[in-house]
Amino acid sequence: MADRTTSSISIAADKPAIMKVIADFASYPEWAGQVKRAEVLTTGDDGRPATVRFVLDAGVISDEYVLGYEWSGDDAVHWRITEPGRMISDLNGSYRLDRRGDATEVTYELAVDLKVPMIGLIKRKAEKVIIDTALRGLKKRVEGR
Repeated sequence: MADRTTSSISIAADKPAIMKVIADFASYPEWAGQVKRAEVLTTGDDGRPATVRFVLDAGVISDEYVLGYEWSGDDAVHWRITEPGRMISDLNGSYRLDRRGDATEVTYELAVDLKVPMIGLIKRKAEKVIIDTALRGLKKRVEGR
């Protein structure tokens, strides 16, 4: 797995409110810019999504793939690729939530490996765009509720 790209944002909400938005994959195309479609395929015993099919268009990285999710209550969620796409060979990441006063610090970590050669700097920039867009969209979605 390649180097990981990480970024954080402070959201004026509690962990359950944020995790509710994170677990609502059907709404991702409304706030997670590069996600064009997200379909929950299976759910776990806790009722949260266990596998989700995504259609992603992030400029240089466009693909369709399936991710498997592991939820740690409202503290964190980790995912890994279970069905690679045409372009993405490996993908894993996480959201970690840390309550700080009246807000929650949300940290998004992502690592993507591609089947096609790509200069590391360009790939990391694409990861950074995906992360930053998702964090800003998550903040707007949560705080706008």
